[in-house]
Amino acid sequence: MKAPKFWYKSLTLISLTLLPVMLLYYLLTKINQMIKSPYKSKVPVICIGNLTVGGTGKTPTTIVLVERLVSMGYKPHIISRGYKGTELGPLRVDTKIHTVTQVGDEPLILATFAPTWVSKNKSNGIKVAVKEGADVIVLDDGLQNPSIYKDFSIITVDAKIGFGNGFLLPAGPLREPINSRLKNTNFLLSIGSVKDQNKFISQYKHKLNKAKHIQAEIVPIETGMNWKGLRVLAFAGIGNPEKFFTSLHNLGATIVATKSLNDHQVFNKKILSRLKIEATQLNAQLVTTEKDAIRLPQEFRTNILSLPVRLKMKDWAQLESAINILLKG
Repeated sequence: MKAPKFWYKSLTLISLTLLPVMLLYYLLTKINQMIKSPYKSKVPVICIGNLTVGGTGKTPTTIVLVERLVSMGYKPHIISRGYKGTELGPLRVDTKIHTVTQVGDEPLILATFAPTWVSKNKSNGIKVAVKEGADVIVLDDGLQNPSIYKDFSIITVDAKIGFGNGFLLPAGPLREPINSRLKNTNFLLSIGSVKDQNKFISQYKHKLNKAKHIQAEIVPIETGMNWKGLRVLAFAGIGNPEKFFTSLHNLGATIVATKSLNDHQVFNKKILSRLKIEATQLNAQLVTTEKDAIRLPQEFRTNILSLPVRLKMKDWAQLESAINILLKG
């Protein structure tokens, strides 16, 4: 599903019309939170989540966080629900055995950095991970899941688009109110370029005192690939494909066509054959994201390039200090 454009406009007739449904959504969410009794893990749980629907950089944040935790001497395990995967879990992801159909795309990426478990029931996943040696749990998404007690929370937000029109679903992109969540969050991590960060700070400065604000940017990994002047047909099925297209442009690629697909798009032979024909007609190379590449059928992988990216933190000091206090306390 692609985000409706009216979510990112200040006020529209559509969003106003949906306000009664939004109020019902809010009421049902509050009732769900009240009736659930959260499970408290034996080891600290760090949750990486977002307030809005769509891609905000949770997976790159999870990757750099577990890398940092390992460098600090900890044994993090990642818990994911395995979005669109068939496995109920708890199941430890093995990249040599499991497929996207079974566990989803993100867990296959995360499993290359730390032990990763898919579990529709996240408390069961946490219990198994602790038995298997985890001394800290990193919860990939699940901020709005009231069944798990979080010792530490990081909210990720796309600095370019922020929190949209400020309305809850379906009138806007918010899963819950901004102010109440930020008051109970350790860090708000805005992700984007310097220009986008400045815009974000200016727009939300009245809210940034409710949680510690830190900044980061998603940057391509240096692989030795020379993108300059390469004619490409870029396609992506992620939350915000424009970021991917901008990254390719900044690397010097000549983008002759772009295709924005649904988030977590299933790539069948029909879709990919059509893209291959179009790329041939345009004398262009097919390029996609690292996450999309995981979902490609094996026979298409050799002819499609992918662009791996990682999160670059502006300053680790504040976050690392807070995590050390949590884990050593």
